Parts: sequence; C-alpha cells; structure tokens
Amino acid sequence: MDTGRRPGAAQLAFDELGTPLRDITFVVFDLETTGTKPGPDGITEIGAVKIRAGEVVGEFATFVNPGMPIPPQIVELTGITGAMVYDAPRIERVLPAFLEFISGAVLVAHNAAFDTGFMRAACEGHGYHWPKTAVVCTVRLARRVISRDETPSYRLSALAALFGARTTPNHRALADARATVDVLHALLERVGNLGVHTLEELLDYLPEVTSAQRRKRSLAEHLPSRPGVYLFRGPSDEVLYVGTSSDLRRRVRQYFTGSESRGRIREMVALAERVDAVECAHALEAAVRELRLIAAHRPMYNRRSKNPRHAWWVALTEEAFPRLSVVRMPRDGMLGPFRTQTDARTAADTLAGASGLRTCTQRISATAPNGTPCVLAELGRCGAPCAGKQTVEAYRPSVLAVSGLIAGTDGRPLRAAADQLARLSAAEHYEQAAQHRDQLAGLIRAVGRAHRQSALAGIPELIAAGPDGNGGWELAVIRHGRLASAGVARRGVPPMPVVEMLVASAETVIPGPGPLFGALPEEIGILLRWLTRPGVRLVRTTHPWAEPAAAGGWQEWLDLAASATALERVAG
Repeated sequence: MDTGRRPGAAQLAFDELGTPLRDITFVVFDLETTGTKPGPDGITEIGAVKIRAGEVVGEFATFVNPGMPIPPQIVELTGITGAMVYDAPRIERVLPAFLEFISGAVLVAHNAAFDTGFMRAACEGHGYHWPKTAVVCTVRLARRVISRDETPSYRLSALAALFGARTTPNHRALADARATVDVLHALLERVGNLGVHTLEELLDYLPEVTSAQRRKRSLAEHLPSRPGVYLFRGPSDEVLYVGTSSDLRRRVRQYFTGSESRGRIREMVALAERVDAVECAHALEAAVRELRLIAAHRPMYNRRSKNPRHAWWVALTEEAFPRLSVVRMPRDGMLGPFRTQTDARTAADTLAGASGLRTCTQRISATAPNGTPCVLAELGRCGAPCAGKQTVEAYRPSVLAVSGLIAGTDGRPLRAAADQLARLSAAEHYEQAAQHRDQLAGLIRAVGRAHRQSALAGIPELIAAGPDGNGGWELAVIRHGRLASAGVARRGVPPMPVVEMLVASAETVIPGPGPLFGALPEEIGILLRWLTRPGVRLVRTTHPWAEPAAAGGWQEWLDLAASATALERVAG
C-alpha cells in the first residue's frame, strides 16, 4: 500500500498532529533603538537569524539611520554612535528587505512585544504591512519552564550564560539575535520533554494554564483529525456546548490550553466530563449538523442558534382593506424571516409607506365604513378607507404591489420608496432622509434575502460539487433547502458514482408550510454561502435555480447607502 510519504520522511507521532517544530522556519531578531517608545523612526540597528530544523539558513544585519539624535545613555549601553549610523539607510529603505527576509517565518525575540512593537510602528508609519504571523517570546517561554532556583533573572545575558550560548549578548542586534537562537533551542528542548512538539502546542503552552485544565486534554485523545462536530457533555451527560472544526482533535485540545481565554467557556470546560464527536464529510456538512444539534440540545454555553424557528414574518391580513401584520407562524405569501420583531415591524412600516397601505389596526367594512381620518390621511399618506374615501377597488393596486414585491414580480414599492427619499433630500430634510434611507436599505436586503432563500427552498432536489482543494470534489444533495446527504470524491475517484450513491441514501425531505417549505433560515443561509463560493458547480437539479429580480438590481444603491452611513458615523 502506498502511504504517500516521502522516502526518508519521519512519521509523525499521534501527539505531533499539527505543524512539527522541526518543519518551522523561525526568524530570531533583535533591534537597537534610540528609546523605549515605538514610532515610525528610532531604530538604529536590526539583526536577524533565520533557522530551520536547528540549522542557521541565513542572517540579516544592518545599521539604520534613526532620523534623530541617539541619547548619550543609549550610546553608552550599545556603543552605537551617531557617526556609525550617519550614512546608514533610513528605515523605509530597510523595511522591504527585512519583510522579505521574514516572509513565511515564525518570529522570535527576547521580550518580543518591544521588538515587534517597534517594527509594527515603523511599517504603519511608512506605508508597509506588518505580517500577521505567529510570534514566540523567549522571555515568556523561559518563565514557563525555568524556575527562579535555576536563574536569578530572565534577562538574555543570564539565560545565555545558563545554557552556555556560543555568542555572548552585548546589546548589539546581531550578537543578541545569535545568543537568542541558542536560548530558543535550549527552551524548545525542555518543552519537548513536556510533550510540546508542534507550533500549535508551543503557542498554546505559553499562557498560564491550570493543572486541572491541562489534565482534561485526555478528553480529546480519542477524537479523529477530521472535520466534524464536537459535543462537550457534563456530569449528567447533558450537552454543554456544540462546536465544529475541520480538525476535531486539534480544536478540542485547544480548549484545555491557555489559548482559550473566554470565561464562560473555561467554566464549561471545568464541568465537562466527556467529548463526543460526529465525523462529517466536509465543512459544509459539519456546519449544518452543528446548527441542528444546537437546536436539538439547546446547550447552555452556546449563545447562538438555540431557537432557529423563532423568526418573525410580515404578512398581509385577510380583510377587505388588508394591512401588513407581524406574525410568528409562516405561511405562503409572507415576507421574511426576520430575526427580531423590531426588524419585521420596521420593514412592514417602510413597505406600507411606500405602497400606500394603511397602518391602522381597526377592521374596516367594505360597505359601511364609519371611521375618522387620521393624521396620515391629512398628510396624504393614506387614502382613508376607514372614512369611505377609498374603495376596495382603489385600494387593491397597493395590495397587489406589495404581494408582487413579496413574490418577486413587482419592484414598484421599492422605486416609490426611493422617490420619497429623493424628495426628502431635495427638500433638505436630511435627518429624515437619512432615517428613510436606512429603513429602505433594510427592506431591500430583507426582500433580497427572502427571494434567495425561498428560491433554493422551492427546489425538490439540487446536487452540487465544490473543489476540495486537493483535486477532488465535496458533494452535497440539497432538498427543499435542507442538506439531505454529503460526501466526497477524492482526487482520481470518478464523482458520478459517488453522486448516485449519495442520492440513493439521502434523507427524505417532506416540504413544510411557508416560503421556506419548513427549512431553517440559518441552514439555508449556510447552503447559499457554500453554493455561491468560487468553483462550486451544479451537477443537476430537478427545477431551474432562479431568483426573482425585483430586489436584485439594487446592489449599487445599497453600496452607496452603506458608504453614506459610514461617513455619517465618522463625522458624528
């Protein structure tokens, strides 16, 4: 059997799943500066050593003209004088070469916050991007593994003497970087004896972790390094927390390290007695199963998705002069879903104002209306059917326009709302116009989202394939907005037989009531995001996947509205 390993490649132990430290390129660097406050200037010298698998593979060293005088006490400490840096390049000329030197590497420094703070400030001050890379501080690491009984100080000179570094630090950048290399190797040897063999484990080891928290790492030992969903269970076998990951074992182990800083999650970990896992074919299936498990168990430590069916909808009432009402139970012809009642009410009021529907809640007789016109009628924003000033036939176009917008066949209410906004702006009612703009933007987004979700939910069966990044395909069978089956066809495996197997074993989905046919809005959202990723292809579908265009042409308007809102927030 071909294992796919290179000849001579070392086999990873089970505890080394991650990025082995021997495969990491580190750049150990040090700076000399004119002071202690980071800024765009002030660096006088940079020294860096690139190492991999314990071997030096490159060095970088240069003086830097700091653009300011060097204080006498700094000259006395480092021996670097103004004359030595007078002809040196400025930091903006040095940065491109240094950034190229550290590209793709993990950075190491003694008191890393000082050195990275200066480099980040220099990049920001001169228009360069400081990379978001892992950083290892040898001071912090030394404090974790070396007791005060071994060394009275964690200064670089003391640690270099303790470990017998080949270079004596002397407050010059390259010499100090070379000394830090030997200190780093000695520290990595020590943490290796404690079971730290990967970069991820090293970064997790740096923060303080309680012994009880670290002991619970055994709860993750049985988990596979595959995508899926994990469930933390408490003393009574109750589900405390549900999460998802592309690597179950690695993710769960992180809960028992210092990288987990959330107080309530630390509390959850302290209660946990067991971790169960559901392996999944790919990340899409894991995301859907996570959503369903949270809805089923409603874990106390999960904050989202506990009530996925508790949505709000906007509906036309069934009476002679229909109005828009906010309800909880979906049925055909409704607009939604909305997360909150306030969002639904705002959309209903905006739509009513744009279409001319009444907003009062009284029932109006079609033959004997006996009401009194309200302020809206006096302002010309209502036809006053309550007072008999508007017949059912005259009122009907407004109802049909709203029904058409919800169905995706009529965009007149949106255009009418945009015209109202233009009139407010022309009249210089800017505050009212801004409020109206934000309400219209919310309505457009809600209509567009409703059309996208209902279009997918209305398809009895859709099969799609997305690239897995390794020459294979991730496959999904979607029925009425629900993931019915998931699988993969690895590189070299014909995908169509896998597709047929997935279809044959897929969940039977009976469509339910409402625009989403009973599907969960959040699940449809997950499926839509996956289906619209670059490279995803439709394999086949029982019905054409088409979305109404009523709200589809408003994206440019939404972008302009968002920009205007952002500018107002900055100005305000």
